[in-house]
Amino acid sequence: MEKTHELSSGNVFADLGFPDSEQELVKAKLTVQIYRLLKDRGLTQTEAARLLGTTQAQVSTLMRCKPTSVSIGRLMEFLTTLGQDVEVTIRPAKEQDVGRMSVLVKS
Repeated sequence: MEKTHELSSGNVFADLGFPDSEQELVKAKLTVQIYRLLKDRGLTQTEAARLLGTTQAQVSTLMRCKPTSVSIGRLMEFLTTLGQDVEVTIRPAKEQDVGRMSVLVKS
């Protein structure tokens, strides 16, 4: 039988061969949360830009879930502006020389 699919690693960016796949996944998860919060508020992109202290064009890229020119730190600032607590936990890496990045969204 011919194999028609591959199992995912859990990170689509790694599966597609992106060089900074963990960072891309972190940015994607933060961006999805920003998208949800802005949608729930029913803000226009112009209103959202004003609230977040950015441009309408940058909000447009966020709403299309393409945060290519936005840093992880800036995405975290957007989340705090939208009334979210953002917590960063640093701990020793388990059984590896290089640490990992991850995001956990709690309701």
